[in-house]
Amino acid sequence: MLSRSALIVDDERDIRELVALTLSRMGLRVETAADLASARAQLVAHDFDLCITDLRLPDGNGMVLVEHIAARHPNTPVAMMTAYGNVEAAVAALKAGAFDFVTKPVDLAVLRQLVTHALNLGVHRRAAAAPAVMPRLVGDSPAMRQLREMAEKVARSQAPVFLCGESGVGKEMVARLVHARSGRKDAPFVLVNCGAIPAERMESELFGQRKSDFTGVHADQDGLFQAAQGGTLFLDEIAELPLHMQAKLLRVLQEKAVRPVGAPAEVPIDVRILSATRKDLGRLVEEGRFRHDLFYRIHVIALPVPPLRERREDIAPIAEAVLARIGHEQGIAPTLADDARAALEAYAFPGNVRELESLLERAVAMADGAQIRAGDLGLPAAGSTPTTAANDAESPDADPPLPAAAEALARAKAAGALPEALAQIERDAILKALDAHRWHRTKTAEALGITFRALRYKLKKYGIE
Repeated sequence: MLSRSALIVDDERDIRELVALTLSRMGLRVETAADLASARAQLVAHDFDLCITDLRLPDGNGMVLVEHIAARHPNTPVAMMTAYGNVEAAVAALKAGAFDFVTKPVDLAVLRQLVTHALNLGVHRRAAAAPAVMPRLVGDSPAMRQLREMAEKVARSQAPVFLCGESGVGKEMVARLVHARSGRKDAPFVLVNCGAIPAERMESELFGQRKSDFTGVHADQDGLFQAAQGGTLFLDEIAELPLHMQAKLLRVLQEKAVRPVGAPAEVPIDVRILSATRKDLGRLVEEGRFRHDLFYRIHVIALPVPPLRERREDIAPIAEAVLARIGHEQGIAPTLADDARAALEAYAFPGNVRELESLLERAVAMADGAQIRAGDLGLPAAGSTPTTAANDAESPDADPPLPAAAEALARAKAAGALPEALAQIERDAILKALDAHRWHRTKTAEALGITFRALRYKLKKYGIE
């Protein structure tokens, strides 16, 4: 019998089924509701360890459900699903009592992480203990011990902290540890991916906006700085900020105040800034692509996060921790065979901890039993890239990529811009399909092999009208 349960509230059937399937695979018993009335009935009939609700429902606003659960079921964490870029709704949900939010289209990796945090949060609430799980940096290598010691020291300061390191090394985890060890631990920790916010929305999403007939805004809306009031704001991928936003951020850090779009005056803020990027910020300063004065303002304390290949003795402990999490979610007890452990420790892990997690999730699914052997890991053969090897393993009969595309992706990966390159390829493919079908969206979705709703989300994501 499953010991954990979740309630999914959304009027879109495909979204309910996608989220329900994902949570079921994590070992949860899942109930669903298509509207507020059904959700309230489910809450009366069952106790839930987690609720995820959409913002817009046929018979009301999901914010009402957030407030209802916060008041009547305080031990049940609730998360809000909002449209891509709808930061004002996310901020309002956090103020109403939600512990987190997830944007549509739903990223399943983000969803699984949110669910894991929510379940841990619920356990701590029921135990009347700390309101959140203390982030833990696994590993006992000299590099990891030094990182933990530095994180503990900088947590006591109020100075800005800059986390540098390759993609996938765990910069967010370190940022959460700094917050959790600080005097701001009981206030919000707000993460902002600067590369995911459209340039035209960036100022209003960060600083908020005020009601104005000129801008068409019908109500005051707080931004992410206001959402982090009293706590910590983590600006991830800060190198992606456009130059005009870098100037505005510099003023915010200097004045400790933000001016919402359309506001006549600045609003004081009390927020500690943590920032991170996978890029060489010093080189960007030399090239004139990042302001030198902002660089010195955010670079007061530098906290480098080492790549996994420089602390190979941590690979096995991290793998065991990941397998323990997967096992807990799926009700199994996966273990590493000696040959699998040796193969992992010999691998360079260009994708760092994130790649290790992905390899193990796939290995658990592919293994014949509870024990994972080297062959289950799907590690790339010598001379091939992890991406190519993974694609070959999943689609052995697939045609090889076109040389031009492969060369472009290789260049993008070398430049640290692979996600942007992949996004551009997807956007170009959608545009070509739209042109081929004379912008008939239903036929375009069928040709691309995705649902109409998925196509609609992608059109909005890429700004295709």
